[in-house]
Amino acid sequence: MSFIDAHQLVMFIAAGWLLNLTPGPDVLYIVTNALKSGTRAGIVAGLGITAGCFVHIFAAAVGVGALLAASATAFTVLKWIGAAYLMWMGVRMLLSKPGADGGNSAALAAAQAAPAQHTPLRKVFLGGFWTNVLNPKVAIFFLAFVPQFIAPGADNKALAFVLLGVLFNLNAVPVNVGWALAASWMARRAGVIQRGMYWLDRVAGAMFIGFGLKLAFTDQPSA
Repeated sequence: MSFIDAHQLVMFIAAGWLLNLTPGPDVLYIVTNALKSGTRAGIVAGLGITAGCFVHIFAAAVGVGALLAASATAFTVLKWIGAAYLMWMGVRMLLSKPGADGGNSAALAAAQAAPAQHTPLRKVFLGGFWTNVLNPKVAIFFLAFVPQFIAPGADNKALAFVLLGVLFNLNAVPVNVGWALAASWMARRAGVIQRGMYWLDRVAGAMFIGFGLKLAFTDQPSA
């Protein structure tokens, strides 16, 4: 039996792309490395981030199958925690103001002003990797986001979780490469980018609130 239907798959891919386009710590890491050490460093930074996400995906899959097959109480607790987290993310995006990510803007400005540096690519990769591996919010996100796209009748929900997680990560690669390639362009046109990110936050916020509500009203998947 299929673990996800075609409509849900399209929604999953679209949400993943939108999420990866939204500025955050990962985007900041990619862009600052691209500005300081060149496009190749930015791409390697993105690959390190992707590698770190894989650790969370496989670790979460070990427990997600048991959680989804557990008692109704355990499922309900996970469901409401996940729904609250997704809606919190959405509300925060909707209420964000232009320039609210002052730390990100300052870091980008500092990277642009700094003299050209050539950080070893291995160090850039490991920096992205450990930044994600040591961030519990990444694990929480995957546990909250991915399960709602798994078909209730999927035979192996843990395997479905891994496959969707891998798909999410692979879809992120071209977006991360795009951020690295666009880093210098962004630096020259900070105002245009900031306005675009303002509206992107609104769209992403509305989507995440919708995902949170959908998860809140989801029944326990069948074992």
